Formats: sequence, structure tokens, C-alpha cells
Amino acid sequence: MFAVLSGPGGIGKTALALHWAHRRRDLFTDGQLYVDLAGVSGARPVPPEEALGLFLRSLGVRSHEVPVEVAEQAALYRSLTADRKLLVLLDNAHSAAQVRPLAPNSPFSAVLVTSRNRLTGLVAEGARLLDVGPLAEASALRLLAQVVGRRVEEEPDRAEALVGMCAGLPIAVRVAAARLASRPHWSVRKVLVELSDERRRLSVLSAPELSVQTTFDLSYRALKPAAAALYRRLALHPGREFGASVATSVLDRDDPHALLEELVDENLVEAVGDGRYRFHDLLRLHARAKAGDDEEVRAVRGMVEWYLAAAMAADRVVTPHRRTRPYAFQVPPADVPDFADRREASAWLAEERRNLMTCGAVAEERGWWELSWHLSDVLWPLFLIHKHHRDRLEADERGVRTARRWGDRFGEADMLKRLGMVCTAVRRFDEAETHLRASVAIAEDIEDRRGAADAREALALLHVARGELDEAATVFGELVLVNRDLAARRSLGLVLINLGRVLSGLGRVEEALDALDEATALFRDLAPPDRYNQARVVVAQAEAYLAADDPASADQAARRGLAELTDLGAEQGMAESHEVIAEAAERRGEPVRAAEHWERALRLYTRLGSSRAAQVAARLGVPEGDPEPPAGDG
Repeated sequence: MFAVLSGPGGIGKTALALHWAHRRRDLFTDGQLYVDLAGVSGARPVPPEEALGLFLRSLGVRSHEVPVEVAEQAALYRSLTADRKLLVLLDNAHSAAQVRPLAPNSPFSAVLVTSRNRLTGLVAEGARLLDVGPLAEASALRLLAQVVGRRVEEEPDRAEALVGMCAGLPIAVRVAAARLASRPHWSVRKVLVELSDERRRLSVLSAPELSVQTTFDLSYRALKPAAAALYRRLALHPGREFGASVATSVLDRDDPHALLEELVDENLVEAVGDGRYRFHDLLRLHARAKAGDDEEVRAVRGMVEWYLAAAMAADRVVTPHRRTRPYAFQVPPADVPDFADRREASAWLAEERRNLMTCGAVAEERGWWELSWHLSDVLWPLFLIHKHHRDRLEADERGVRTARRWGDRFGEADMLKRLGMVCTAVRRFDEAETHLRASVAIAEDIEDRRGAADAREALALLHVARGELDEAATVFGELVLVNRDLAARRSLGLVLINLGRVLSGLGRVEEALDALDEATALFRDLAPPDRYNQARVVVAQAEAYLAADDPASADQAARRGLAELTDLGAEQGMAESHEVIAEAAERRGEPVRAAEHWERALRLYTRLGSSRAAQVAARLGVPEGDPEPPAGDG
């Protein structure tokens, strides 16, 4: 089945689709997939690649397994949905092109689309177009009576006239009902008279949206001034969903939680989770129209800067050693989250990922170049842990553009470095080299030796990715001297880890162990402590011992590293530790123990979506396991 429910906004398309999906859930034994495509929400329509990424992750594909290119995403989606019994609900679609890639590749699945547009282009794909009309009078009266109660029975003629003025739109009936329910001493006649007065001011009476406009205007007029201001300003929120705390950025003094609940009670804002809210499409447009130009600029700037402040707070917790730049906020943001630990901070970044990305794009569109650059920069810990390579490419490309418009060469060099790194991760090696060499050139031109060294380190890692270990060893060796001269102890430690591993791969074991011994001393004395990289040094030493054919020392070191990395939840390092232990066990004639650790490494690599999974599976002589959700170790 492939059906498109079309009709005007507020007509009840989504409610009808969800009702049908709930009643038919037993037919789709492999589950349901849902996405709001934001076709007319006032925000950007969701592109097919974002929706595909959401669906692929819902089907068990890890973030860093999701392909970057939309054609590859679609191919993987078709493969995963073949022969499954799925219901795919595509809500609020903008166009046929937005829908086509999201249809599953299975004759046993169904696709249900809602849209204000009829999407006739989908007929060729076998879609059936169904027009959703207004509620019948009897249904509208039942909806009103469910909320208002006996007053509908006491004033049946006026109740009929009231739902008639709502033009059969469920959202309009609900708002009118909420006004009556919250004012038990009011009669139906009073609301009817108000609606009639408002309609006399309107020149066009036929379009259902006019009744919605009238009802919304009445509800808006009844709001307290602070709630009305919040209604206007929050409707300008860059993303589709928001938490209560961001409301402080558009208020003067009032409590956002109480005001948000007032808006929820008036059916002007919808609560969608614990402390999360969103606007209905028509309400968002209605509220935005109430804001003046100056108020709009202040509200958008305040919310975008609030997200930057909150993300900066998370960044300081997740990656405290990172070199960052200050930002001068126009108004110091209030109610910024105080994150208890790294896990909480990274979870917030993951939850607000789309809002943060949208804020960066909005800042660029409005010409706030410095602000937009910072919103790209502050996403580093999110991408470090959760990958999201497509978002990272978008953010880093935006960072390069905005740095150039801002006229900040430091920012340009830094973003070129990051763009080169993500291009390396997605194996766009030629692009990566171009960006990284440009970053080095700019950093050297502005005499930023730290930035030049960081970009050259990224170039060395590009050599490693290409299998050019001799070239990588040369660059890492040069960077050791640079970092010593700069007295950059942590950066020196990181370079020494990379150098040690490359030297081990080249069979230069004594040099590798010397480099790793120095890294051990550096990280031991670092403040604040960097337990993760201390443990990485130990695992790198274990690999060097294997290269020296000393399996006993390798086993001992790898087990020490494994204990620390397990405590940190660093699964990549855990998997590498298990590999070393397994290899050492094989060399010591312990095949059962070796198989146990190969299997543990395989499970971890599979969860992480690492290419190492295939190589470890080959060592075991078994097929690769199915991917499981990873936990990034940062």
C-alpha cells in the first residue's frame, strides 16, 4: 500500500494517519518508521538524506556506518528493507522528490504520506491520493463535547454554529474548546459572539485557514503580556523542537516554565516530551506574523547565542584540553545547562544536534559570520564521539565560508584543518590533502605555529590512512621537534603516540618504545589528567612489544590498558586491547584464550562500525557480526 493523505493545514491528516497506523500495527511485524519532513513548518524541509540517515539508524545502522552520499544511503536502505513488513509514515511532506527515496523496497510494506500538497508526482510510483476533508458537524461536536462537556448539550444550536465557524478544522475546534474549558463560567454564546465579531473584520470567509486565524487571534489576545511575548518569539526558534531553557533567551525576567505551560494550556504550543515543546505549523506562522522586525532580530539572535553558550559549556566538559576561542555575547545567556559529567554533556549535544546545525545555518544566512563560525567550531566534541560525517562536512564547510566572510584567517585555517580531517575519514583523500595544505599555508602566514603543527599532524594521519607509513613517520618526527619547541606537552604526547604506532608498524621497535616512554611521562604529569590518552599509550606499547616478538610483555601491557579503557567506556581502545591480547595468546600457544579475545574485539568493532571488524572476523574464520549501537569513547 502507498497512500498520500492531502488537505489544508490543521485538517487532521497526521491524527488520521497515526490512528490508522495504531489500529493496523499488527500487520507490520517488523515495526514502523516515522519522520516529520517539515514540509510547511516554517523551518527547512527535511532533505531525503537526513530522513534516510534517521531511518538507517532506526534499522540498526550506527552513525559512523551511515554513508555520506545520498545514493549510497538509499541503496543501503533498500537492502535493509527488502522482504520486511514495515509501515513507513512520512508526515508533512513537501514534495514527491522528498518522499521517493524513503519508500521501502518490500512488497509487504506500506507507505503513508501526509502533505498539504497532493503530490501527484507519486502516482507513477503507485501511490493512491486521498483528500482529507473537514470534520463532519457531528464529529466536530463530539470533539467539542469531549473537552467542554454539558455546555454543548445546553446550547446545541450555538455549539453547532461555533464548530461551523471553525470550518471543520480539528485544531480550530480544539482551541475554541480549550478557551471554554479553561473558563467554566463562560457560555458557548460568549465565544460564538467573539468569533462572529472577528469574522466581520475579515474580507474572505471561504478559506478554512481564516477560521484558524480568527481562533488563534482570540487565544493570543487572551494571553498575559509575558506569555504573548514568549509565543511570538519562540515561534522564531530556528529548529522544529526546543527545550524550556532556551526560552530564557527571549524573556526579560519571567519564568519560562510557567509561561510555556500557559501556552500549552491554551493549545498554542504542544508538549512533545519531558521538557520539550514544538509549534503546530499554522500556529508557528500565526505567531511569527505577530512579531515586529526588531523583535524578530533580537529573539533569533538571543536563541542562537543561547545554543552557542550551552554547547560551549558541553564542550568544556567533553573536551577540556581543546584550544578554543572566546565569544563576546550581546546579552549573557541565562539558564545555560550545568553538566555534571562528560556523559551528560555529550548526551545534550546529541539531542540538540539538529538545532545546533540549524542555528549555524541561520546565523550564516543573517550575516552573523563570527557567530556562525563559533557554532561550527563548538560541534567538535559531538563529531568526535558520534561521528555524523555528513553533518560534520556541512558544518566544517560552513566554518570555512563564514571565517572568510568574517575575515578571520585563524578561523579559516582551523576549519580547513577540520574539513581535511573529515575528508580523510570519508576517504576523500585528494580533497583532504588540498584542505590540509591550505590550512598549513594560512597558519604559517599568520605565524600560528600551533595551528600549523596541528594541520601537519592531520596531514600525517592522512599519510597513515593512505598506507604511507614512511612519510607519516617523517612528519610525526618533525612535529615532535616543533611541539617541544612550543612547550605543548599534551600535543607532544599525542604526536608521540602516533609516532610510536607508526614506528611499530615499520618494525622500528626500539624507537617506538622510546617515543612511547616519553609520552607516558608527559601524560602522567598533565593537569587536568587525561586518563584516556594515558591508556592509549599503554596499548600502543603493547603493540610495540608484539612487534618485538615479546608476547608476554604485550599481554601484560594490553591487560593494563584494557582495564583503564573499560572503566572509561572507550570501546575503540578496548577492542584494540583485545586484539593485542588475542595475538599474544596465539603466539604463546593459547588458542582458546586467543579466540575469546578475538570474539570480544569483533563484537566491539562491529558495534562501532569499524572496518577492523572484517579483519578480525577473518582471523576467527567467521562471518562479521551484525552491527550493534556503538558508544563513542571520544
